[in-house]
Amino acid sequence: MSSPQFTQPWHGIARDQITWHPVINPEVCNGCGLCVTSCGRSVFRYDYDARRSVVTEPGQCMVGCTTCANTCPEQAISFQPLSDLRVVIKRNKILQRVKKVELLDRERFGVAKPTAGA
Repeated sequence: MSSPQFTQPWHGIARDQITWHPVINPEVCNGCGLCVTSCGRSVFRYDYDARRSVVTEPGQCMVGCTTCANTCPEQAISFQPLSDLRVVIKRNKILQRVKKVELLDRERFGVAKPTAGA
C-alpha cells in the first residue's frame, strides 16, 4: 500500500504524472535484497518464493533518485532516461519554481543574497 508521505506532488506535479521508478531485470538480479534494505521509501519488497526483489510501490520512488541502481552489485536495476526527466523539468518550469522557493527561504531564514562575483 502506498504511503501518502512518499506520493506527494513533486514541485507541484502530481507524482502519478511523472514516470520515474526502478525496473529490475530478473535475469540479472542475484536476489541479494540490497535494494530492499537500502530504499528508504519502501519501493521494493522481497519475493521469498522467487528469491529476488520486486518493485511494488513505483510511485513512492523519489524523482531523480538512483541509489538502488548505483548500489546494485549486479547492475540489475535501471531507470528511465534522465533526458525524459529533464523534459519534465523544462516543460513544467521546475527551475523557476525552485528559485522562488529558494528566495523565500532566504528571506525566511534571514540569509543574505549572494553578491555579484561571489
